[in-house]
Amino acid sequence: MIIHRRIPVIDADSLAKKVVEPGKPAYNLIIKHFSRDVLNEDGTLDREKLGNIIFANENQRKLLNKCTHPFIRREAFKILVWYWITGEKMVILDVPLLIESGLQKWVSSVIVIYVSERLQVSRLVKRDNLLEHVAIQRISAQMPLGEKVKFADYVIDNSGDLSETEKQLNIVLAKLYPSVWSWLVTWIGPPALVTLGIAVALKIKIL
Repeated sequence: MIIHRRIPVIDADSLAKKVVEPGKPAYNLIIKHFSRDVLNEDGTLDREKLGNIIFANENQRKLLNKCTHPFIRREAFKILVWYWITGEKMVILDVPLLIESGLQKWVSSVIVIYVSERLQVSRLVKRDNLLEHVAIQRISAQMPLGEKVKFADYVIDNSGDLSETEKQLNIVLAKLYPSVWSWLVTWIGPPALVTLGIAVALKIKIL
């Protein structure tokens, strides 16, 4: 729905797949820590096998995050800078672990798409063709949506049909979309801050 409105979306899951392609630094770190047993015959990452390992063991999950998260953040930052340079008024960061990783501190607003845990399990089972206990295990590996709501500036209830979800989304986007003036201030701000930073650095160096 957001993409249909031509608002740029940085998808953390897509970036996560990109940074673990063969030969990439995150891929090499995964092999180092998890061995080549988590690879397919063609050398690509066996995501299902690795998923079974990390969702059953919190320490292994944290280890995988250390292997991938710095590279995901780097890619997201590069894309974000490009959108800023090209004058985009709004960018959506689609990050499942936004709160867990502390990244909510770096965004202007947090939107949580909420459903009950029972519905979340049901949808995950149907979408990924998982056994119910496996779906519950994977959901339990993340902060409960009920807890994430506490960090939210806006909550969209996705329990009903898509038309109702879209109505809520339209209301939230209307509140968030910046005016021309606020967009100009935001867009001009970073270069001004960089210039100020350079000036201060030069003054310190001279003194």
